[in-house]
Amino acid sequence: MKILSIISTCSFLLANLIFASSLQEQNKALAKRAFEELLSKGRFELAEQLYAKDFVNHGIHRDISLEEDQAALKGWHQAFPDLSIVPEKLIADGDQVAVYWIARGTNTGTGNGLPATGKKAEQSGITIWRIVDGKIKEEWSAFDQLSMMQQLGLLPNQKTSGATESNATDKKQEWTNNYER
Repeated sequence: MKILSIISTCSFLLANLIFASSLQEQNKALAKRAFEELLSKGRFELAEQLYAKDFVNHGIHRDISLEEDQAALKGWHQAFPDLSIVPEKLIADGDQVAVYWIARGTNTGTGNGLPATGKKAEQSGITIWRIVDGKIKEEWSAFDQLSMMQQLGLLPNQKTSGATESNATDKKQEWTNNYER
């Protein structure tokens, strides 16, 4: 009887592991589809298929709804008509998928408050989605907006202090030597 109980428990654990792995692969496939078709190609009609009606994008200062999120995405596509957002790395854990992505485009239009500069920009970022019942329910994202504004010539690049890479390496070595003792 004890052996039967152990076999039953092991089978249950194995089934749960297989189901969780399968669900994580499904979530990664949904995230990849959202990036490739909606975010990159601008197929906005897919939003209802991919996002939950009560979707929330958690910002630093406030949360935004699906409607606001999609309006911002449309603004990026207006500002960068050739926008490409490529998911480089997808990692799934439970109901969450983290995506490291790279966006590239030429700012030939106006959108999201940006004037058309004619300049190319390249940007990387990270998006974390919580997926429930096969739909994206929550989002947390981060990307370097300052770098993008500098690439477009809308903000000046940081002035250099005259320091070189070798100066920085020397300072790091000095700091390491002083604090490893």
